[in-house]
Amino acid sequence: MRIEMTLLGATIILAIVQVLLAAQAKTMQYGTKWNMGARDEDLPPLNPLAGRLVRAQANLFETLPLFIGALLGAAYAGKLGDLTAIGAGLYFGGRVLYVPLYAAGVPVIRTLVWMASSVGIVLILWALLFG
Repeated sequence: MRIEMTLLGATIILAIVQVLLAAQAKTMQYGTKWNMGARDEDLPPLNPLAGRLVRAQANLFETLPLFIGALLGAAYAGKLGDLTAIGAGLYFGGRVLYVPLYAAGVPVIRTLVWMASSVGIVLILWALLFG
């Protein structure tokens, strides 16, 4: 199996972990009763850590379909190669680093890491369209 497919699977595992982290942080703030209930009541804003974990998860979910689509498109077109391997590595590595940076509230480095993961998607698209 090519490294790109391994990184795709690892990225989906990361997405599951981020869902669990955000849910745990919200449950710690609002309680188990809230988690197991209908969640109809108005609640206070999330504390900073929970809010960051929720936003980091949302940020991943904004780019994850692009990564999946580009990578599967490149695989289907038979255009997997060095560029897609580097791109998948950049995307996954950037997304892994992004979570603790965002959770800790690190401003500039977090953005640079996000940009690196976005470059990963661009490399995969480049291989798909021009490779």
